[in-house]
Amino acid sequence: MQECLSPEQIHEFIEKGFVCIPNAFPAELATEVRKILWNETGLAPDDPSGWKEPVIRLGYYTEQPFVAAANTPLLMRAYDQLVGKDKWAPCKSMGSMVLRFPSDEMPVDTGWHVDAGFAGDDPLDFMSARINVYSKGRGLLMLFLFSDVSNSDAPTRIRIGSHLDIAKALLPFGEHGLNFMELAELLAGLPEREEALATGKAGTVYLCHPFLVHAAQCHHGKEPRFLAQPPLLSAKDMVIEDSNGYSYSPVEIAIRKGIYTT
Repeated sequence: MQECLSPEQIHEFIEKGFVCIPNAFPAELATEVRKILWNETGLAPDDPSGWKEPVIRLGYYTEQPFVAAANTPLLMRAYDQLVGKDKWAPCKSMGSMVLRFPSDEMPVDTGWHVDAGFAGDDPLDFMSARINVYSKGRGLLMLFLFSDVSNSDAPTRIRIGSHLDIAKALLPFGEHGLNFMELAELLAGLPEREEALATGKAGTVYLCHPFLVHAAQCHHGKEPRFLAQPPLLSAKDMVIEDSNGYSYSPVEIAIRKGIYTT
């Protein structure tokens, strides 16, 4: 079976922390998803006067268009290449959907952060969720574009190569790791990194290292932006040290690179 990602793309993922896959799922699925979400909001796509909020978050969706978009043969081959065969769990939900609308109002969720991988002391408290150097619970951060996203349409901001800094920052905290806010407070002391924007046509997917630092931003365009950010759940923790001929995945290679060479 033909691989999804070339050796050059694998290298880019290790070095930069992400790879962009255009046409990762059919645009027709994106159209179906947008229709469902418009109905959920009670808003109309042709009536901007109703778009009062800068951002609307909708609940977890398991309907066929959402799940099909996350599990195309192309993407599943990429998951195998980046995380390793039998090391990830199929996506059964697209997770929360983030709709951003043109607005002069600053959203409250635009801070730089790393997504957590496993529950903290209070499973219902998002801020107590944790991240450790083994990326427990999370194989990839993924950005699914369900609408066309230009530079003006609130594309996710990415700090290129920041996953390497996070690997080193997490190492002293071992399996316990840090919670979401503890790690966020460390970000200001990390090296400055060039930024990239997650733009593309509907059907584009960004597969990102789970440690990649990213942030939302204001929407200065004209059309609402529809995006999902589901995790690719991991079936087992990442391996960062093995002396028995273990074949490290690109996610693990990047963690090791961050720990040992940055």
